Amino acid sequence: MLLMGVLAMVTRRNFLKAGAVIAGTLPFARSLSALAAGSDTLVAVSAQTVNSLDLHRTGTNRASYQIAVNCYDRLVSFGSKPAEGGGLSYDYSNIVPELAESWTFSEDGMKITFKLKSDAVFTDGSKVTATDVKWSFDRAVSVGGFPTVQMKAGGFVRPEQFEAVDDETFVVILDQASKLALPDLAVPVPFIINSKVAKEHATTDDPWAMEYLHTNTIGSGAYTVTRWDAGQQVVFERNDKWVGGPVPPVRRVIMREVPSAATSRALIERGDVQVAFDIPDKDAAELAGKVTVHSTPIENCIHSLCLNTKFEPFQDPDVRKAIAYAVPYEAIFNAAAYGRGAPLWGGEAKATDIAWPRKSPYDTNLDKAKEHMAKSGFADGFETKLSISTDLSSWMEPTALLIQEAVGKLGIKVEIEKIPGANWRTAALVEKRLDFHLENFGGWLNTPDYYFFWAYQEGHLFNSSNYSNAEVEQLTNETLHMAMDDPEYAPKIMRMIDIVFEDLPRIPLWQPALNVALNGAGGYEFWFHRQLDIRGLTTVES
Repeated sequence: MLLMGVLAMVTRRNFLKAGAVIAGTLPFARSLSALAAGSDTLVAVSAQTVNSLDLHRTGTNRASYQIAVNCYDRLVSFGSKPAEGGGLSYDYSNIVPELAESWTFSEDGMKITFKLKSDAVFTDGSKVTATDVKWSFDRAVSVGGFPTVQMKAGGFVRPEQFEAVDDETFVVILDQASKLALPDLAVPVPFIINSKVAKEHATTDDPWAMEYLHTNTIGSGAYTVTRWDAGQQVVFERNDKWVGGPVPPVRRVIMREVPSAATSRALIERGDVQVAFDIPDKDAAELAGKVTVHSTPIENCIHSLCLNTKFEPFQDPDVRKAIAYAVPYEAIFNAAAYGRGAPLWGGEAKATDIAWPRKSPYDTNLDKAKEHMAKSGFADGFETKLSISTDLSSWMEPTALLIQEAVGKLGIKVEIEKIPGANWRTAALVEKRLDFHLENFGGWLNTPDYYFFWAYQEGHLFNSSNYSNAEVEQLTNETLHMAMDDPEYAPKIMRMIDIVFEDLPRIPLWQPALNVALNGAGGYEFWFHRQLDIRGLTTVES
């Protein structure tokens, strides 16, 4: 997995060049050379904002998942395989040890017994025990919101399901056997926390030490955060005691927030940084051949236009269909995605298989759009805001502008609202208060029922449209833990697909790719969580 390369110096001259490029653009440019890089340091840039070091905290955004990935262990992980688009990819079909040395299932599949690695220690040197695992799992199923629902997807819902038998034996009791149980323990959420340290900082009002973990990492993972300047940078230092995998080649990784895509492109093209993460499709297309670019299709991920059913006009099915037929899909795909990824429009009227993501039955047809608008209760149009995240403006802004123009032909007057990336998750997903917005949910566990569990079940985090359908709820609950070769599975999935394409709380646009540019770095691996796994990165000669 780890490709050892020749270590390269990242010189002070390069840092000064980088500072010259971004001076006047970033508020923290003055601190760029504060941590002089050397042969054991790698610098990465991303437009995304880390807003917490604790994934379990309410409102923690996707960029912050990288903290759990790199600074904490889970019991298990996924293996690796060659990726489409170059580099490596996680392998959903291969579960491998991380903190657990081994595991066994009972004959009925409802009891999992894990044996922990005897030499696993936290960064303070204390032994990782099954008591820490239980406390961490208890926390995940109890804090509510995203982590608790994610645990539920694997069948983990109550602290009583978890038992620390002895220091190195941890047992999970399931209510029913589930295809998602073991894979769900490999996602970022069930990370293992030093419970002794956490309890020292817990209070009556904060029994899970949410405030302390918001700004501190206390795990056994490959790295620890030694500095976090919110809105500017995160500094990771290697944990040489890590036993969850091969010790990372790079001692220090500096992840800098660079909101400007043009600045990120200049930095990576000149070699002033070694990794530019999640770059726009346009830059990926134009940088290919100049630096190493990996573009990996994101499994189970859809860029969508979401219509909030709490907003009166979007409760009208004809309004929703009018908008679906008005969307200029191909123009958006070319302007926002530069043709990278997979189109998701113009599909069959009814599902004939369980492939997901899949093309919706809608395409651009202004005549049909006008027919549905005329039949609706809002034939004269209405006014609304179309909300986008500044963190995701590279695809959201051109998409929003084209949608604004298109629905204007139906009498729908749209104002584009830009919400700071640090506030986006709270507004769109936690409070679900955005009437009309773009979103890009990608399911971590690669099955259609899992996507529906998150995006179409009432109250669940990524159901930003406030969608509710009793039959979809029932079908999702029935299929979530069902084996995919069960004869009832496929018909139920196809029925769900037909319902949500008829109801249209989310209008699929395209399946995106994740683009990462490297110049002086190697060892990149794509992950379903769409964050940078720094554990395998190497510094190499440019």
